[in-house]
Amino acid sequence: MRIGLLSDTHGWLDPRIQEHFAECDAIWHAGDIGGNGVAEELARWKPLIAVHGNIDDGRTRVAYPEHQRSTAEGVRVWMTHIGGKPPRYSPPVLNELRTTPTDLFICGHSHICSVQFDAKVNCLYMNPGAAGRHGWHQVRTILRFSLEAAKIKDLEVIELGKRGAL
Repeated sequence: MRIGLLSDTHGWLDPRIQEHFAECDAIWHAGDIGGNGVAEELARWKPLIAVHGNIDDGRTRVAYPEHQRSTAEGVRVWMTHIGGKPPRYSPPVLNELRTTPTDLFICGHSHICSVQFDAKVNCLYMNPGAAGRHGWHQVRTILRFSLEAAKIKDLEVIELGKRGAL
């Protein structure tokens, strides 16, 4: 299963993302969608799994939960928007990671692209950075990866360009 992962679009969707996610089986959005227009467009491209973020309106919050837990290709996934990062997770997130087996923890919010294995909670942490034009990030980023036989593999970081540029 090939996944396209993005976050922090803040209401703007770079049209080139469709091309980057063309070979993906699903798109996952880790919050701060910025309106259902972005989510609706993504869902036209591929099946969409998303969580809402702190800037999302009531309609988006109704459509997408704060936390999304699933198992895909044997990988136990937890996605939320605000979670911190290794080793500084928010206290509720750290408690949940310690008590509920998770293979892949995904969050957004920081606008900083980061992927690292956290041995203390025995899971892979992913933050795709920010794909939108609003925020403090300098470069817009998204991730692509595969899930196969309970493994996460073939990870790619895709840079979309400077924050304000197409």
